[in-house]
Amino acid sequence: MNYRAPRGTYDILPEDQAHWRHVTETTRRVCELFGYEQIDVPVFEQTGLFERSVGESTDIVEKEMYTFLDRNEERMTLRPEFTAGICRAYAERKLHGRPQPLRLYTIGPAFRYERPQAGRYRQFYQIDVEVLGSQDPAIDLEVMQVAWQIYEAVGIKNLSFQVNSTGCPACRPGYIETLRAWYADRLDGICGECARRYEQNPLRLLDCKKEACRAIADEAPRIADSLCDECRTHFDRLRSYLDDLGRPYQVNHRLVRGFDYYTKTVFEVWAEGIGAQNAVCGGGRYDGLIGMVGGPETPAIGFASGIERIILTMKQEGIEPPGVPKPRVFVAYLGAEAKSAAVVLAQELRAAGVGATALWEDRSLKAQMRQADRLGAAFTLILGEEEVRNGVVMIRRMADSTQASVPRPQAVAAVKEGNTS
Repeated sequence: MNYRAPRGTYDILPEDQAHWRHVTETTRRVCELFGYEQIDVPVFEQTGLFERSVGESTDIVEKEMYTFLDRNEERMTLRPEFTAGICRAYAERKLHGRPQPLRLYTIGPAFRYERPQAGRYRQFYQIDVEVLGSQDPAIDLEVMQVAWQIYEAVGIKNLSFQVNSTGCPACRPGYIETLRAWYADRLDGICGECARRYEQNPLRLLDCKKEACRAIADEAPRIADSLCDECRTHFDRLRSYLDDLGRPYQVNHRLVRGFDYYTKTVFEVWAEGIGAQNAVCGGGRYDGLIGMVGGPETPAIGFASGIERIILTMKQEGIEPPGVPKPRVFVAYLGAEAKSAAVVLAQELRAAGVGATALWEDRSLKAQMRQADRLGAAFTLILGEEEVRNGVVMIRRMADSTQASVPRPQAVAAVKEGNTS
C-alpha cells in the first residue's frame, strides 16, 4: 500500500526550511527584544478546556476540533489554538505569583478540521504571543507592536491595523440585544449559518464572509455606540497611542474575531496586495478567560499568526529569506586507511565549530567531488593513501578549483581561517 500525507497536511522539505527558519528565528528575536519569555504547552488538552474557553457555539468547537477518547475514556482534543492552554498553565502552575504582567510567546502546531486552501491547513503552525496580568491599553498597543515588528522584520510591507472594541460583560449584553432586535426583520436575507448564529451567538453575525450577509452587517448597529465609559475610554486611549506612533489603522465595526472569550480590544494586522484574505494575524483581549478555566480573575491580551500565511505573503511579495547554512567542508577519501583518517578529521572539524560532511560510501573521487559541489561546500578536504603516509591533507577551494597541500595538524585551522594557499 502506498501511503500519503493526510489531507490538509504537508511535509516541510529541506528546500522549504529557509523560510521557516527565517520566520521562527525572527519571531524569537523580536519577542525577546520586547521582554517575552518562551512557554510550551501540550499538543492535546482535555476537551472541556476548549469547549469552555473557545465557546461551544463556535465553528471551532462544533465542527473543527480533533477530539478522541484516550485509554482511560477521557475526552482529549488536539489543540485548535494556544490561548486556552496557556491560560490553563497560568492557573495550574500559579504563574500569577510571578512578576506581572507576564509576557509569553510560543511557536508550534495546532489542528483544525477545516477545508484546506492556500495558506490554511488541518495541521498548521502558529506564532502565539500573550500578556497576562495587565488591562492597560498600552499593553494592547505593545502586543500589536510585537506583531507589527515581526512582519516588518521578515520584510512584509504595506502593513496596517484593523481595530475594534467588543465591549465587556457590562455593556456587551445590551448591544447584543440591540443587534438581535435589528436583525429580527432581516432574517430572510441572511444565510443558514447566520440564522443559527442569530440564535446562539448574535455577535458572530458581523463576521460572516458571504456577500449578502456582509451587506446587511455593514448597516447593522455599531458596538461603538453601546460601549460603557470604561470600554470607550480604553478604546480611545489605544487609538491615541496608535496615532502617537503613526501606525495606520482603521476602526472596523464588523471585526469581532471567532472566539467567545474576547473582550474590549480586538485587532488584525493586514498586508495590502496579497489577495482577498488581507489579514496576516488576529488577536484581542480576554479579561475573563483565566478565571473561567480555574485561575484568579486576570486581564490578558494576545494574538496568533499562522506561519504558513506569513510565508505565503513573503513569497507573494518576492521576499527571499537568508539561506540555511550548509556544511562548509566536504571530506573526500580514497582507500580504507584514508577513510579511517577522514572519520577522525571530520569530527575534529565539527568539534572546532566547522560544519563537515562526507559521502561515506567508498565512491570514486569524481563522484565525491560532484557530491561536494551539489551540497554547496566551500572546501573539499581530500585524503588518499599518499596523503595519510605523508601526514598532509589536500584542500580544494570549490569556488575556483584551486588546491594546496597542508600539514595534517594545520588542516582544521587552515579551513577555519580560510587560509588554504
